[in-house]
Amino acid sequence: MSSLNGKVAIVTGASKGIGAAIAKGLAAAGAAVVVNYASSQEGAERVVAAIADAGGRAVAVKGDVAQAADVRGLFEAAKSSFGGVDILVNNAGVFQFEPLEAVTEAEFHREFDTNVLGVVLAIQEAAKHFGPAGGSVINISSVASSNPQPNSLVYAATKAAVDSITLSMSRELGARHIRVNAIAPGGVDTEGLQRVGIVGSEHEQALVAVTPLGRFGQPDDIARVAVFLASDEAGWVTGERITASGGWR
Repeated sequence: MSSLNGKVAIVTGASKGIGAAIAKGLAAAGAAVVVNYASSQEGAERVVAAIADAGGRAVAVKGDVAQAADVRGLFEAAKSSFGGVDILVNNAGVFQFEPLEAVTEAEFHREFDTNVLGVVLAIQEAAKHFGPAGGSVINISSVASSNPQPNSLVYAATKAAVDSITLSMSRELGARHIRVNAIAPGGVDTEGLQRVGIVGSEHEQALVAVTPLGRFGQPDDIARVAVFLASDEAGWVTGERITASGGWR
């Protein structure tokens, strides 16, 4: 019996990478899934098709998580398509690695708007839609929040904010049976890291060399943790930041 039968999940930024894997993992465990995307409709529809082909239920919904109206639309889609929402995965995120002197106001606001404001807006809306039984919020953080590398100033700061939001919201929303946790991935083979040239580079080799489990992460490694946190098996877990990095800190 699937652990998430009858549940409805929203996964932001789910057209590729970690978000896509989480959406598929939740669906495989029995949840109906709203697959959010900001620009890649084709990618989101591929995720929906993969879920449907495996016997699951999903719908793709466009929306910018930094816009309150778009966030409301995600939850309205969950309600109209599947009757409500029980699980929120705040996965949508952007990054740009650059030295201090290259940081601009525009890039600072781009990353904080998506990575931090988007998380706040989505949790705010989830708290309105979760029923009396509560729900599960899963924020995607990063090992960068506690171990920032050179040229990651803004991104690392956004993920540190996500960690703080996770703890704060777990304490504020606990009385309403809403659990709030974070997953902090290490290096994961995603389209984003491929785009900036980390995958297949000497940087990847250096990360693998200091990773006790001896390999780069895969999106499914993170998805399995998310499925656990969404399930009743994690019913006594809240306010936690689970590092899923193969042991690299």
